[in-house]
Amino acid sequence: MGSRVGLFAVIRRDARVEGLSIRELADRHHVHRRTVRQAMASALPPPRKTPVRVSRKLEPFKVTIDDWLRADLDAPRKQRHTAKRVLDRLLDEHGAADVSYSTVRDYVARRRPEIAAAAGRTLSQGFVPQTHEPGGEAEVDFADLWVVLRGVKTKTFLFTLRLSYSGKAVHRAFATQGQEAFLEGHVHAFTELGGTPIDKIRYDNLKAAVSRVLFGRGREESGRWVAFRSHFGFDAFYCHPGQEGAHEKGGVEGEGGRFRRNHCVPMPVVDSIEQLNELLVAADAKDNYRRIASRTNTVAQDWAFERDTLRPLPSEVFPTWLTLTPRVDRYARVTVRQRHYSVPARFIGRRVRVQLGASSVTAFDGRTVIATHERVMLKGGQSLVLDHYLEVLQRKPGALPNATALVQARASGMFTAAHEAFWAAARKAHGDSGGTRALIEVLLLHRHLAASDVIAGITAALTVGSVSPDVVAVQARKTAHQCSADAVIASPNTTPAGDRVVSLTERRLAELPADSRPLPSVSQYDELLTRESS
Repeated sequence: MGSRVGLFAVIRRDARVEGLSIRELADRHHVHRRTVRQAMASALPPPRKTPVRVSRKLEPFKVTIDDWLRADLDAPRKQRHTAKRVLDRLLDEHGAADVSYSTVRDYVARRRPEIAAAAGRTLSQGFVPQTHEPGGEAEVDFADLWVVLRGVKTKTFLFTLRLSYSGKAVHRAFATQGQEAFLEGHVHAFTELGGTPIDKIRYDNLKAAVSRVLFGRGREESGRWVAFRSHFGFDAFYCHPGQEGAHEKGGVEGEGGRFRRNHCVPMPVVDSIEQLNELLVAADAKDNYRRIASRTNTVAQDWAFERDTLRPLPSEVFPTWLTLTPRVDRYARVTVRQRHYSVPARFIGRRVRVQLGASSVTAFDGRTVIATHERVMLKGGQSLVLDHYLEVLQRKPGALPNATALVQARASGMFTAAHEAFWAAARKAHGDSGGTRALIEVLLLHRHLAASDVIAGITAALTVGSVSPDVVAVQARKTAHQCSADAVIASPNTTPAGDRVVSLTERRLAELPADSRPLPSVSQYDELLTRESS
């Protein structure tokens, strides 16, 4: 259009300055007289007419295609005609072998919205810009987050709470989308923000909050979720199910994808969920300095103003965990959500109280913690602690080599190369059963001494060729005393033992008092020999 505007300007100037006729102007500029008349009538060239192309091969089938598209208006969204399905039906039912896919695709793309509009429906909804009051609203959602957890590609769930005014968002990863993770995510976000929205928070119809979707906006909420909302003092707004309601919390819908692209590409490589959450906290802090769309202020600047408008947090703590009372099976395990966790073997057959958190499982005997595990992500998986089975292994030492708890202890690094070396030396000296029992006595030392002290004791014992658990115990305690020298007052009359390894028998003899009795004599028995000879 730019070249035609310039041409029109030159024609109009020549007509105005030189007074040339239409024919003379057409000859000078090598254009049709119709073009000259258009230039004299307006400085802007008329719009070009778009030619209407008619597909003669598709023309006989257009009425049929329109009927199919009208029927789609009442069909389920996922069972409507695609362009490929239209083409397939034309081939199968009408023998339209000469019709190409691109022709059908272009026609369907053009006619579908026209037919919907003619029926008083629309395929794409309009949106209205919104303005949010500071501290008034927030949005919550879960998003999938893939990470490399202990060398394995693992799917976690990214909880996101985003304030609608400032765009300040708090993220936290969990191994599950269960209610305990849902509640714990809220508590973490509220703690980070220092308060709760004074009006409402927008949600999908998550099972953690909604037991049943009723007509319209009506929802049947779970009792625990209602108590949680009442405790923190905010209302819940539930969006329409499916894609129809996604735009009602569009801020957090886009936040999940934005956060993943900017902070989780490539996939984070972590050893635990806790380590992953430390990375997410750092990413949230970095996002404080970004600007959303065309806003003048950064997130941190808007958040500094919004922070003071939030409702203060209650002083009482709300229990986000789920309390269960499973029975310990004969393998010294409790089953929680189809995952197995070990407890000390002495609780076999008894019921224990279990607190199921978002990332941890804690077992109690009364108020005493008897086992703590990281939550298992794989259904049917198990988390076993070797220490829980030591009493059983003392009676059944042959079960240790293939014990699942031993496999997991090796994988986690709890069963070290020092333990392996001691076990091998003990079995060589005392046989498989005796050597394994000696190892178990060493493993029992971990209940009272630090792991580093026990390993130092094992190393010292092996240095002098000893596989006695007593020697390991003595050397482990010596190492513990040396490491806590500030808490031990040495006696001035005590001779330092140095690094020399002693046996427990030698140590006991050294502590006995001196024996002042005379040496025994056999002279009285010699008299018996004299009498016999006489």
